[in-house]
Amino acid sequence: MSAAREPVAALREIAYLMERVLAEPYRVRAFRAAADVVEALSEEEFARHARAGSWRELPGLGQTTATVVAQAVAGRVPDRLAALRAEAGPLAQGGEEVLGLLRGDLHTHTDASDGTAPVERSREAATALGRDYLAITDHSPRLTVANGLSVERLRRQLEHLAALNSDGDGCRLLSGIEVDILADGGLDQVPDMLSRLDIVVSSVHSELRMESEAMTRRMVAAVANPFTNVLGHCTGRLITGGRGRRPPSTFDAEVVFEACRTFDVAVEINSRPERADPPDELLALAVETGCLFAIDSDAHAPGQLEFPAHGAARAAAAGVPPERIVNTWPVEDLLAWSRARRGK
Repeated sequence: MSAAREPVAALREIAYLMERVLAEPYRVRAFRAAADVVEALSEEEFARHARAGSWRELPGLGQTTATVVAQAVAGRVPDRLAALRAEAGPLAQGGEEVLGLLRGDLHTHTDASDGTAPVERSREAATALGRDYLAITDHSPRLTVANGLSVERLRRQLEHLAALNSDGDGCRLLSGIEVDILADGGLDQVPDMLSRLDIVVSSVHSELRMESEAMTRRMVAAVANPFTNVLGHCTGRLITGGRGRRPPSTFDAEVVFEACRTFDVAVEINSRPERADPPDELLALAVETGCLFAIDSDAHAPGQLEFPAHGAARAAAAGVPPERIVNTWPVEDLLAWSRARRGK
């Protein structure tokens, strides 16, 4: 076993615990980057720095991360890690039964778009949480602010996911995308690529203040598209957090949710605490309409894969029947549902 295992594990656990409470991404990156640097050391290099206590000489290690490494090498639980462990508690109250039924997560991001960690770290975290499957749904091309994936980049990602799945080490990775719903209701990726994906989450990210009737037509068109499986964060609202607040988009929710029911598209219960989307009254309407649901993390970092605790609590409070939550289903049933409208 590599001598670097303990300090690397400590640095990554610190990053994870910071992510689950929405710490500033640049602070989290410092710990993940330091872990990568230490892990890359040869045994001889590691031993030399351990003898000399020269961790600050390593690129990317500052006083705080170097102290974590030194304390871990000395056989201690680093002070920073001990404090974070002591502060960590349940993210939400209620919904524990629903949370325990979740087999996977259908909306997650990696550093291929606007996430902060590679898919390997997300897979490790999802496996540790007991997930059977994890959909990787990075953004689509037009969302340049989030480094959306071009056709070629998405193609390379699919090859990478297939290679990772071939090792059988960890939960199953599902290929996917969070595709932008364009102003005319079209989807921001070519059909040939969409047809290759396991899961397509369709979301509105632009022109959020569109007039209600036009927004309704736009959303219904996307829901009716045979590639759409999940309608992501339907109102686009922000209720707290570093990005400020944003009011919900306006649309005829009865019409949109009836379209979801008709076309067998799941309404996402987005579990990010700054979104909590759909709002309570719309969640109740979707339950009454008879929609399917997906409780998703919308994680942009591995620690955020715990966010479905928030969504599960809201689902339980709203009386969402667990059998209508698609990511409580075994992966075979989930994929049969997601591919059915595509004629596969």
